[in-house]
Parts: sequence; C-alpha cells; structure tokens
Amino acid sequence: MFVPFFTTKRSGSGIGLSLARQMMMAQGGNLTLADTPQPGYHTTFVVMINSRRVDE
Repeated sequence: MFVPFFTTKRSGSGIGLSLARQMMMAQGGNLTLADTPQPGYHTTFVVMINSRRVDE
C-alpha cells in the first residue's frame, strides 16, 4: 500500500500514500494501516504523532 509509484488506477501516479508516509516520518511520526478497520469504515489508517496514536 505504501510502495512508491504503484497504482491500480488507470491515471494514477501512485505517490499519494507513499508521500504522506514519508512526510509523517520526516516530522518524527508515522502512518500505517490499522490491523482492523474502525466500525463503519473500509480502511483505517493509524497516524502516530510524537508517540501519540490518533485513529482516523
């Protein structure tokens, strides 16, 4: 999911999630995929900011 330049979209570039994760890591955080999505969502990302977990 975070592989740069990989996309399944016909006109996609594949840099969105990879770039977002790199930006988070450059600021001392992290962006990962949750083991299980939050109820009502297909996908849940975990955003770590200064050792604090924020589920979205």
